[in-house]
Amino acid sequence: MRKTLSLIGTGLAAALALTACGGSESTPGATPDPANPVTVTVGASPVPHARILEFVDQNLAQEAGIDLEIQEFDDYQTPNIALSDGSLDANYYQHLPWFEDQVATKGYEFEHGEGVHIEPYAAFSSKHKNIEDVPDGGTIAITNDPANQVRGLKMLEEAGLLNGIEEDSAALTLTEEQNPKGLTFEENQPEIILPLVEDPKIDLALINGNFILQAGLSTDDALAVESVENNPYANFLAWRAGEKTEAITVLEELLHSPEVKDYIVETWPNGDVTPAF
Repeated sequence: MRKTLSLIGTGLAAALALTACGGSESTPGATPDPANPVTVTVGASPVPHARILEFVDQNLAQEAGIDLEIQEFDDYQTPNIALSDGSLDANYYQHLPWFEDQVATKGYEFEHGEGVHIEPYAAFSSKHKNIEDVPDGGTIAITNDPANQVRGLKMLEEAGLLNGIEEDSAALTLTEEQNPKGLTFEENQPEIILPLVEDPKIDLALINGNFILQAGLSTDDALAVESVENNPYANFLAWRAGEKTEAITVLEELLHSPEVKDYIVETWPNGDVTPAF
């Protein structure tokens, strides 16, 4: 691994900073060769994605003829901006509903591989010890992006707080039948929700799996945890459409290797990260 960067923020400034970093140092379309590895620049969330990539880079990549340059991102927008503008060869952080929403709303021309792992969504509270303790009219902190918001609503339905959640349901437009407890929802960017666990106004905060891990938390302490069975939110490798090079093909294969599966299970034995293959 050549370097790991931490990049925070969204928008044009972040995109320009990434562009200045440049992409791969070797020819992207070169044939992987252990004697002269092809550099693949991959953007990833710090945990678990970058850690999984580091395992691949340190244990599997050289023999397969690739060298991973890993760039870490602390938000969900910049990795796709960087992939689109050519600063990255691929990124590894997103699931299919998010990917499809980004492609539809931003016009990205991307392709993706098969799911590698699932990080279950979870609900945390500093005020309550059980999900049943959330009062009528309680305040729920929830992500503002549609792809992950409905995921949180479905988890609350599984926990018995909501009813009849559909794929197009939105927190701020739930009916009385869907929201019988009259819960109040506060929307925010997913990376900002974690600190709200300690906010005395918040009864429950719904947090994405990678931010749970990044904060050193565990779903063992959550009031509700998303089921991983038949879960459509597996994270995968993505690249620009028509630009799946031999090196990216090799990386896709390594991410689905028995060694990576074993690494995930051994590193997160409680299921905070679960293999999807």
